[in-house]
Amino acid sequence: MRVGHFRHTQIRLAYIRAVLFDLGQSLTPFSDPVPIDSIFWLAIILAVTLLGLSKGGFAGVGMAATPLMAMVMPPLQAAAILLPILLVQDAISVFVYRREFSAWNLKVLIPGAVIGVAVAGVLAAHVSDAFVRLAIGLIGMGFAINNWFGRRPIKARPASAVGGVFWGALSGFTSTFAQVGATPFQFHILPQRLEKMTLVGTTAIFFASVNAMKVLPYFLLGQFSTEGLSTTVAMLPFAIATNFFGIWLVRRTPTEVFYKIAHALVFVISLVLLVQGAMAYLR
Repeated sequence: MRVGHFRHTQIRLAYIRAVLFDLGQSLTPFSDPVPIDSIFWLAIILAVTLLGLSKGGFAGVGMAATPLMAMVMPPLQAAAILLPILLVQDAISVFVYRREFSAWNLKVLIPGAVIGVAVAGVLAAHVSDAFVRLAIGLIGMGFAINNWFGRRPIKARPASAVGGVFWGALSGFTSTFAQVGATPFQFHILPQRLEKMTLVGTTAIFFASVNAMKVLPYFLLGQFSTEGLSTTVAMLPFAIATNFFGIWLVRRTPTEVFYKIAHALVFVISLVLLVQGAMAYLR
């Protein structure tokens, strides 16, 4: 009886180990091992610094974060590693700018973003990252060039609700693929010439909403992994520090200088996205 009981216990333990192993495998069905080396750490430190400045108020500079990470790993996996960091930075920024935002813009942009994130989640396996980068790069370059050389309106240009939903959807779509949703958002928001802190607060709340929406699609696509999350946790203190530095810096930057920086960032980052997209197609 004792021998039989012992063998029965062994069988049950083996079954439990198998179930736990299958569960662990199911949590990361599509994730490749995170390439931990000096180049990886350099890329993520630069990426987190850019995200901190972006969340502090310099919207657009964070668009370079995922492309930097994509140099050492697949773009979706890079975006998944950065997403928890973004969520923490979002919480800080939303708290700081909670009284400074445009309610009307959020009412038209966020419903559009819901559509964009949902479509991106469905099409993630069928749309190439190169195509997304090329499309957003072209849009951003066109916007920046038109701002510098086109006819400028004498006063701020109002936006339409339909346009807000469209650009919100495009922002959610591209943000899901490669964290490059800032350019469509800026295409909608910058021509309105909002007061600087209203613009910063609206940006913070909008992208906090978009990033929260992306948690489910990333989980279903199997992009979260134990190694990736441990890397995220290691970078959180640095991410919080850069976020507060961005908040401090944006409050000390004059409005006109702020807008010039924003437009310049759109141009430079769009150029980088175009080059990366073209090189990916050539390969």
